[in-house]
Amino acid sequence: MKAWISHEPGGPETLVLDELPDPIPADDEVLVKIDAVGVNYPDGLLLRDLYQVKPPRPFVPGSEFCGVVEHAGAGVTRLRPGDLVIGRCGWGAMAERIAVTAQRCVRIAPETPRAQAAAFMFAYATAYHSLVDAAQLRAGQTVLVLGAAGGVGSAAVEVARALGARVLAAVSSDSKLAFALARGASAGIVYDAQVADKDAQQALARQLKEMAGGGCDVVVDPVGGLYTEPALRSLKRGGRHLVVGFTAGIPRVPLNLALLKSLQIIGVDWRSFVQDDPKLNDRNVQSLLAMWREGVLQPEVTETFTLAEAPAAIARLDSRSALGKIVVVAR
Repeated sequence: MKAWISHEPGGPETLVLDELPDPIPADDEVLVKIDAVGVNYPDGLLLRDLYQVKPPRPFVPGSEFCGVVEHAGAGVTRLRPGDLVIGRCGWGAMAERIAVTAQRCVRIAPETPRAQAAAFMFAYATAYHSLVDAAQLRAGQTVLVLGAAGGVGSAAVEVARALGARVLAAVSSDSKLAFALARGASAGIVYDAQVADKDAQQALARQLKEMAGGGCDVVVDPVGGLYTEPALRSLKRGGRHLVVGFTAGIPRVPLNLALLKSLQIIGVDWRSFVQDDPKLNDRNVQSLLAMWREGVLQPEVTETFTLAEAPAAIARLDSRSALGKIVVVAR
């Protein structure tokens, strides 16, 4: 089978397309012929050895996929050949086939659009876990989403809206704001790319608070960097700031803000949550799939690349100019 392989740390340009033997599934695994792969921000971090987990090299990138089960191991009972599944793997999906434990796969309806399905689990499950499990979001509350046009950000906009929240978007361009509003945000701002000095940060904090009508209840923050402190300042007393990622860098914040306003700063690591409580994650994913079937959620794939173009897909996401989700399709 064809697969993209990382032999050394570096950007997506270091990947090598090579022929590998088809994987042989263990007793608890299924062999899946991959139809589409969702591209996520950690894919680029893994290639550069910048993620919290470092797979041994050589490895194949690609953390989530949609495909058809070709073979089920002797110990697998809930999946069978011919089933269409979505799956999470951490890495290994930028290939024509993958062997993965059955527990990491979820059967979906055969008519499900495969590109959208491949882009579904990572973003929506992260958003749902953030808002429901971590923030205990209630209908009528106000949610501010930073990076609201990205994969996790736009999913958070949709999920928060579906849960009855008022959703505000903060993004870095007019086109991203239009995208976030189309996904369900009720209002939004385009923040300045330069907020390095205190005056600019305080101005952004005032702007966010005014947009929220006095403050937000929850901040979803996959961005970090210099935008975290203004977002933290925009929270109401008792608000929850969800630390989801750091596409703009790891921030430093004055913790007296948390003390003075009784704020909660909550780290959200979906990867470790899935490992610690896979049954709850399975319930979350089933809830999300039901919301998708009902039309409450509408996964938006804005760009597709072929398997031969997979490094370009990762580079496109690295550029931080992409909207929604990018998918690599097998064709």
